[in-house]
Amino acid sequence: MPLYAIIATDKADSLADRLAARPAHLARLEALKNDGRLMLAGPFPAIDAVDPGPAGFSGSLIVAEFDALETAQAWADADPYRAAGVYVSVVVKPFKHVLP
Repeated sequence: MPLYAIIATDKADSLADRLAARPAHLARLEALKNDGRLMLAGPFPAIDAVDPGPAGFSGSLIVAEFDALETAQAWADADPYRAAGVYVSVVVKPFKHVLP
């Protein structure tokens, strides 16, 4: 199954909305993981720190297997962070895993 990168950019001051929608967002990622389709996922800290505290995050990256680009796009469009208004933009691209 091909890989796709989902690259999302947060709105400014998204932390409260992100925290409220996080359980539903993580549940969808867990489902991908349990299906063996999740390669990696995580947020981009808004500052150069493992825990950015109140600075929050500037976006997210998800790399996962989907049947096709359209399927990956539909999955990304249904993300709870999108519904909560956390993301201002989401780009879905085919991804080729080379290393490691």
